[in-house]
Amino acid sequence: MSLARVPDGQVATIVTSLQMIERPRPKPAPASRLGLRLDRWREPAPARYRTLFRRVGAPWLWFSRLVMDDAALTAIIHDGGIEIYAVTDRQGIEIGLLELDFREPGTCELSFLGLVPELTGQGEGRWLMAQALAFGWRKGVTRMWVHTCTLDHPGALGFYRAQGFVPFARAVETFADPRLAGVLPLDAAPQIPLIGSPVATSSVR
Repeated sequence: MSLARVPDGQVATIVTSLQMIERPRPKPAPASRLGLRLDRWREPAPARYRTLFRRVGAPWLWFSRLVMDDAALTAIIHDGGIEIYAVTDRQGIEIGLLELDFREPGTCELSFLGLVPELTGQGEGRWLMAQALAFGWRKGVTRMWVHTCTLDHPGALGFYRAQGFVPFARAVETFADPRLAGVLPLDAAPQIPLIGSPVATSSVR
């Protein structure tokens, strides 16, 4: 067994892809104890989308949508095959994100699903997943899939498996640390060590 050194300034993670190829058996959907609801975002402005994406994903180093320019991001989030929902609380504050990708015929990719860290462990994740499955398994869909990685919440992989997703592939991904590039704050995701120096010439979006 050998170790492959990750260069300074880079982050490495193991990505696990999971899928369902049969619609789950119907069962009572869990209620949101906090009164959360889903609001469909139709063609959201890039800035508004990035704000919620960052709020939900920064603790886990979500950065893919933050490094896109407006044109590239808009092409995705305004595509007719993409459905975006903001999770809002009783006060109307946006505290979670659900994004479903139907661009491949017969398939629904659970692109992004998450709540702000303050809601971890309160059971609202099960409510959000029930909504995702209800929206995803529509007429013509024969497969739902999702991927998670070792940078996500430690319970993410087990959570997906408990919902009925089955692992089918694994890969190693390496990328430039978005904190050192100025895409995310240096204090984001403190559980993931920073190794390297910030890029002085980078700009924060």
